Amino acid sequence: MDLRSDDLFPDEDDEENSNYSQDKEAGKEFVVYMIDAGPDMFLQIKEEDDVKKPSHFSTVVKCILESLKTRIINSDYDEVAICFFNTREKRNLQESEGVYVFNVREGEDLDRPTARLIKDFSHIEDTFEKEIGSQSGIVPGSRENPLYSALWVAQGLLRKGSTRNVDKRILLFTNNDDPFGNADPRVKADMRRTTIQRAKDSQDLGISIELFPLSRSGEEFNVSIFFADMLELENDELSEFMPMVAEKFEDLTNQLRKRMYKKRVVRKITLMVADGLSIGLHTYALIRPAQTGKITWLDSVTNKPLKLERSYICADTGALVTEPLARFQTYQNEKVKFSIDELSEIRKVTNVPLRLLGFKPLHCLKDYHNLRPATFLYPSDEEISGSICAFIALYRAMLRFQKYGVAFYGNMQSPQLVALLPQEEVTNSSGQIDPPGLHMIYLPYSDDIRRIEKLHMSTDGPVPRASKEEIDKATAMIKKLELREFSVYQISNPALQRHYAILQALALDENEDLPETKDETMPDEESMQRPGITNAVQEFKDVIYGSDYCFEVNTKTKGDEASKKRKALTEVAEKEAGNYDWRELAETQKLKNLTVVELKYYLTAHNLPLTGKKEVLINRILTHLGL
Repeated sequence: MDLRSDDLFPDEDDEENSNYSQDKEAGKEFVVYMIDAGPDMFLQIKEEDDVKKPSHFSTVVKCILESLKTRIINSDYDEVAICFFNTREKRNLQESEGVYVFNVREGEDLDRPTARLIKDFSHIEDTFEKEIGSQSGIVPGSRENPLYSALWVAQGLLRKGSTRNVDKRILLFTNNDDPFGNADPRVKADMRRTTIQRAKDSQDLGISIELFPLSRSGEEFNVSIFFADMLELENDELSEFMPMVAEKFEDLTNQLRKRMYKKRVVRKITLMVADGLSIGLHTYALIRPAQTGKITWLDSVTNKPLKLERSYICADTGALVTEPLARFQTYQNEKVKFSIDELSEIRKVTNVPLRLLGFKPLHCLKDYHNLRPATFLYPSDEEISGSICAFIALYRAMLRFQKYGVAFYGNMQSPQLVALLPQEEVTNSSGQIDPPGLHMIYLPYSDDIRRIEKLHMSTDGPVPRASKEEIDKATAMIKKLELREFSVYQISNPALQRHYAILQALALDENEDLPETKDETMPDEESMQRPGITNAVQEFKDVIYGSDYCFEVNTKTKGDEASKKRKALTEVAEKEAGNYDWRELAETQKLKNLTVVELKYYLTAHNLPLTGKKEVLINRILTHLGL
């Protein structure tokens, strides 16, 4: 069977975005959540006004649940394990005392984040004491070291996969800054030494250990006692680490979110500066539009993913083609056949992915040249030794002379010129904001840029032009409406938020109504009513239309329509609520048998709030009935 060349060269998506999707597997993470289950983690925290807060254990569980929910959307190809230490029961491959692996059975690999894992882990607080149990980490007279054992177990869980294409991480949650405080002096020194060595062995294997400390009531977590030595924190690193001590759920959740999703390498390419001088680079996609996941076809009976296979059938005989396909191009009524190697050579534009051509002043690079998200370049000595030093020299020279590089990017989909724009490092008291490196900006082709066409409604007489006063008033109004310190990270895609909220509700069997998705892309009407903005808008109207101009006002406002809609819903709810004996249902404890929609009939009819889970709605009804 022959295959036409048109079938060999289909239109493909943007090369960088396709690589971003294809290399997810190569840039995945193996993560072990290592949680201290000592008795102090279960103590309730009291505020100054005697208000009790959730325990540190509860805070960590909620934080990890949020992390798993986010991870299952952003990177469900990652693999995770949840490991408790300082436990009464044990479950691990090494048979170590005081260590319990929650979601990985003996001899098995890590788990991918799944809905079942999230559902099971969400009930851990109810079943922990019965099934796992908590105990003090160091028992006087014993040489058991649960922290050392937990590091050993975590290292065993992370045994598979190469560190070249997998990031391996241990996330340690604890509120005990001195894990060996109750041990005898000699035993304590030995435990300290062996635990530090175990942590060093893990780091030598490419496993990073990250500490998430929590402060007890009235005590600040002191990293210097032990964990500074275990994590090899120097003076500067130690001073930067202290503000990261979490005191509440929001702090811990924000820290985990920031430190969890570090930038991953999309591709590894080579920049040829001149003959005989090349620099190894890692490319990063700093920002990309968020998209929904791929569709997975499932078997209608077993509900398992289907494996797609493609077979070719001979048009003449109808038999399956088992021989390699012959590829051809029709030329002068003859079929010119090509081998796989020949086609590869035809498609290959250059052997060098990125070749530096020269430099141009920064003012030559315009904003409209950036037609698509840029790629960030950072040096690496993995492939070519000395790449970092050469890159730094090139980078500093470009900054000093205010130049950007022009290079040829020879990918097979769309070879084109790119601009290598240097970015200076930006830091503040919290750490690094923008890293140093080069932005690779994909320059447009000549036909991508069109000249502005001026269209006037009437050609009779002079072309109307705005006066200086009108321009000044318009400029002032725009400045007032301008968003300061705006970042695209501040706006969530409302369609995606609702999409994932529905998926989460279906996967976790959440029977309550979905929370209303806030559309952050809509204008902030409340902020636009500030005097400075309203005055600037009114001044612009006055100078354009005149102060005596009367704008037509539509008497049928949205408020009237909303009021009529609410009234109609209330009437329906009152009618439906009359079909139930609510007091009898409440006294016989049968309210829980009703659906959320039926419960809301009563709440709507009595003008009560509708928010909250099913249990909250039931309690609200009971309170209103006085029971």
